[in-house]
Amino acid sequence: MQVSWQSLYDEIYACEKCGLCRQIHNKVPGQGDIHAKLMFIGEGPGGDEDLQGLAFVGAAGQLLTKMIAAMGYTRDEVYICNIVKCRPPYNRTPDPAEAASCLPFLRQQVALVRPRVIVLLGATAARTLLREDFRITREHGIWVEKKGVWLMPTYHPAALLRDESKKRDAWHDLQLVMAKMKELEGETDGGHDGV
Repeated sequence: MQVSWQSLYDEIYACEKCGLCRQIHNKVPGQGDIHAKLMFIGEGPGGDEDLQGLAFVGAAGQLLTKMIAAMGYTRDEVYICNIVKCRPPYNRTPDPAEAASCLPFLRQQVALVRPRVIVLLGATAARTLLREDFRITREHGIWVEKKGVWLMPTYHPAALLRDESKKRDAWHDLQLVMAKMKELEGETDGGHDGV
């Protein structure tokens, strides 16, 4: 049974399944167009996100905003969220159990938004939604189709800030996304159950 946005947010805000919620200021469910055809999924909130309760608002978020703009969209036209909804201490990578605790929320978000294309930002998103041994350096830019949704793994904006040489590859991946979006615009909107 599909839940409403309000009941999903209520569940997220009440969740205490893993220990991450004990050391945060705010939970960060995600934001954007709840009917977006394009969705971005990152790893987890950082310090700025934790303080504001919004996904991708720090330095990596500013770069993501530029990436989205370069694709011809605004942040209001896409949906942005993370694998985990609480900031891991010291911005460490969420462990598999933490990611698994939040996965039902993410699946509900995908089912509610009904995107045609999901951009997986970084290894954690790809490992959680594709497979545990996913290698972002080797496998970015390769489409995966699941239940009628197209998934494109690419580098996380934070990785691009650390190593600018990856920006060319990331832009190539996003160009593939732009081409896929254009291709899908010509098709009718088929239903799907999410990832």
